[in-house]
Amino acid sequence: MEENSLSIVGLIFSAGLVVQLVMIILVLMSIYSWTVIMSKKKILMDASNDVKNFHQEFERESELSVLYKNLPPLASDWTAMEDIFGSGYKEFTHSKSTSSQLRIMNSERAYRSMNTSASNEIDRLDSSLSILAMIASSSPYIGLFGTVWGIMHSFIGLASVKQATIAIVAPGIAEALIATAFGLFAAIPATIAYNRLVSHVEEIGNKYTAFVEEIFVILQRQK
Repeated sequence: MEENSLSIVGLIFSAGLVVQLVMIILVLMSIYSWTVIMSKKKILMDASNDVKNFHQEFERESELSVLYKNLPPLASDWTAMEDIFGSGYKEFTHSKSTSSQLRIMNSERAYRSMNTSASNEIDRLDSSLSILAMIASSSPYIGLFGTVWGIMHSFIGLASVKQATIAIVAPGIAEALIATAFGLFAAIPATIAYNRLVSHVEEIGNKYTAFVEEIFVILQRQK
């Protein structure tokens, strides 16, 4: 029983240099992908909480001017939702005018400013996800390369053997197939996480868009 449990470890250490190098690359890719997954998950959770908390505060306070005054003094300390709202309201109140046409122009500038802030935040949330996509798509092929190389190396070694048997070929093929297993081990979590994280980013982006539209309507009604 102990011999069987150690056989895979033994095959890994007895594999050829190229196959071992492929395994190391795949392990590093897997570790990096998990680092991205965990950090990005926390960032998206914080963003979701920010949307929820600020929208609750927005619903409690009917006056936009009061809501703006309650923002942190430094714009660098603003959260994403505060930045979206603050940039829009600041642009809207940049030039004081009683003309309805100028108020409409101010609200349109505020709308563009809020959309820019929202787009920048979505880009920030979306960053590093392309790395997960790259790991998800490339890991199986890297593992397959290690497998093909290992099997090819095993069959080349048969040239010096007078009589080929399964016992001779099996270890080399088993070593090579482990590379494919490593590739799938790196690719599957990255694929699942990428799809879920992208969906989460889109959900937050939709909430940003809805909030911008809501503020824009309110600004257009300002007198």
